[in-house]
Amino acid sequence: MSISEVDLEHLRRCVALARTALEAGDEPFGSVLVSGAGEVLFEDHNHVVAGDPTRHPELAIAQWAGAHLSGPERAACTVYTSGEHCAMCAAAHGWVGLGRIVYAVSSAQLGAWRSAWGAAPSPVTPLAIRDVVPGAVVEGPVPELEDELRALHEAFARRSGGPGSS
Repeated sequence: MSISEVDLEHLRRCVALARTALEAGDEPFGSVLVSGAGEVLFEDHNHVVAGDPTRHPELAIAQWAGAHLSGPERAACTVYTSGEHCAMCAAAHGWVGLGRIVYAVSSAQLGAWRSAWGAAPSPVTPLAIRDVVPGAVVEGPVPELEDELRALHEAFARRSGGPGSS
């Protein structure tokens, strides 16, 4: 795995977006779509607290990319995200043909943390991205961001007890 300083910069933005989501009362997940040329094209954070449990930033990225980019442009992109894609988001990523995925913490890490805190498990089986999209180029987790993300997820779990699945 080769995480560069540029990758860390984008992942730090994902953490900031996750913090924004938490401050809005939502699950702390954030994601950024970067073109092959290095331009930030789209970013978002979780919006599930509004009542739609599918409003994950990774799904929003896939939908935006499908509507605004050609197939070759999508394939050249990198999706940065604070947490590994859930099965729904991984499938959307695969269907639209997005390129590399870099995540800060894995679904397995998040599941272990939530279990240790006594929080409700995810309503969807946590799968690794490659279990859903076998050919995906995936890098993560990134240990440098683990403590900060654990603190955000713990704050959400302690406040809400809701599922933390993105």
